[in-house]
Amino acid sequence: MRVKTAVARHKRIKKIMKLAKGYDQGRHRLYRTAKETVIKSRVDRYFGLKRKKRDFRRLWITRLSAAVRAKGLSYSRFIQGLKRAKVEINRKLLSNMAIYDSNAFDKIVALAVQHN
Repeated sequence: MRVKTAVARHKRIKKIMKLAKGYDQGRHRLYRTAKETVIKSRVDRYFGLKRKKRDFRRLWITRLSAAVRAKGLSYSRFIQGLKRAKVEINRKLLSNMAIYDSNAFDKIVALAVQHN
């Protein structure tokens, strides 16, 4: 008895073609080309998301460094003080605090200086 893969194959093709919607020319029309493009786009997306996380962390650190330097402290001393004070606030929140809530940020800087 032979194996019939029509339904499974159509599902597989349909899934790829749906993902390739919006691509130009044969990339959304031809299965093989669409499949290559979808695979490549997913690889790029994966690395892009990793890159995005890295870039945002760099941005937050740069902002924090600038904000802390204005208070007469280096970034590394600031982070060291926070660790010693057992303050566990991530860099994103600290960065937003430095921009939007300077009073609270001043208190955190004072705490870091106190524990250095």
